[in-house]
Amino acid sequence: MKQSLLIILTALTLASCSKMLEEKPKSIAAETFYNTPAEVEAGLNAIYQPIRGSGNLGALYQCQMEIYTEYMYGRGSHAPLNDYTGLDNTNITRVGDMWATFYQAIRNANIVIQKTPGGKELSDADKQRYIAEARFMRGLWYFYLVRNWAGVPIRTEFNMDSIDLKRNTKEEVYAFILADLQYAETNLPDASRLSGTPNKLVAKTVLTDVLMNMNRYADARDKALEVINSKKYSLVRVTVPEDFDKIFGPDVQSSTEEIFYIKYSRTPSGQGFAYPQYAHYPGTGYYPPGGFYTFYSDSEQNSFIKNWDKNDLRYTFNWYPQTFGLGATTILNRKFSDKTTTTSGGNDYPMYRYADVLMFYAECVAQAGGAPTADAMEKLNMVHRRAYGKDPLAADATVDLKLADYSSKQAFIDLVVKERGYENCSEAKRWPDLKRLGIAAQVIQAVKGKTVQQKHLLWPIPTIEYNYNKAIDPVKDQNPGY
Repeated sequence: MKQSLLIILTALTLASCSKMLEEKPKSIAAETFYNTPAEVEAGLNAIYQPIRGSGNLGALYQCQMEIYTEYMYGRGSHAPLNDYTGLDNTNITRVGDMWATFYQAIRNANIVIQKTPGGKELSDADKQRYIAEARFMRGLWYFYLVRNWAGVPIRTEFNMDSIDLKRNTKEEVYAFILADLQYAETNLPDASRLSGTPNKLVAKTVLTDVLMNMNRYADARDKALEVINSKKYSLVRVTVPEDFDKIFGPDVQSSTEEIFYIKYSRTPSGQGFAYPQYAHYPGTGYYPPGGFYTFYSDSEQNSFIKNWDKNDLRYTFNWYPQTFGLGATTILNRKFSDKTTTTSGGNDYPMYRYADVLMFYAECVAQAGGAPTADAMEKLNMVHRRAYGKDPLAADATVDLKLADYSSKQAFIDLVVKERGYENCSEAKRWPDLKRLGIAAQVIQAVKGKTVQQKHLLWPIPTIEYNYNKAIDPVKDQNPGY
């Protein structure tokens, strides 16, 4: 078993009482549950369960995000995403299912937040850290909702039994997220309860991302610097492309770079990472159970890929050639592969790692100060050096990017964005970045020659919401174009 949290999640799946935690936590009587640390921790673990499946962050969310990028294309039922004209019925259903699992997880968090203060066998310190974890997770899931749907109904511990809730504004949702994460930052412990659960520095990292999305770059810069200055994290050393498996490989327990990952394991059944199955072609050896090759790229026709320096070890690690009727220069992505599995992928999903924080900080320095600094360039160079097999902490004139060449604010931000594209390839982080910066349409037009319609930037409020929630008008409250 890779991680202790997975043991608990497996127990949640198998135990009848915990099945209620996973799917119907409201059915557990308050007077007989949420009284002991073990009971509250079972409730906390239920917050993670709905999102981990293949219908959300276990596979399909990443597929959706990656196909939107300038360097990837979708096949089969994902092919309509290549048109950038909004979602067809199949993909509307997919994202509707994601909405449902996000809100299921939020409800599970709300129950912990509501019931924990009355726990009869809990110390005040226990209550504080448990509520902090639940509020962190609730804020994180609302962050996913607001970036993909904009304003959404805010369901809390006070109104979670109310069906008819208005669609809150994007600004209201961000204010709510900020309050949850700031509470978590103050009240989470320095050490995580289990691997794969948050601690104080994890909260600071997610706050950095949220503040960047709120255009509060000075605050985001300072929060990222707190994480960096903690000296709790460092970049994993790489000398050959295969060394990146020390970060993304299926047998990695953890690394010095890991900040917050969703943890997976090949065994027991139902705990594996499904994403590798969507990435690979059958018979390549990268995923022995077979694959759907849902997304792909082209080494000659796509300028992002063609212009990627082939001396960058990330290129060789990420891509392999595979023809299946789309041309001799077709390539597939192998960042997440599991060559020995017979069931499902053992890879973890890296929501946040130290390389992200370094690049967050570098961009925020320029955004907030109007120009890059030597420190911002050094943080970016740490990631860049590692990509070429160099020591991240040692200046190297053969690969280092020079501040004099990128001295203006925009030139430096463009550089960070490019570097982040290479570093985060296949991690579902590129499209949110392009949207936050307001350059999604420009980038897609430049690389793919496609016009991104406005409706493609947000997902539709699903019918499963407005069919039951009468406070949402299916016409007036719907996102544009749907």
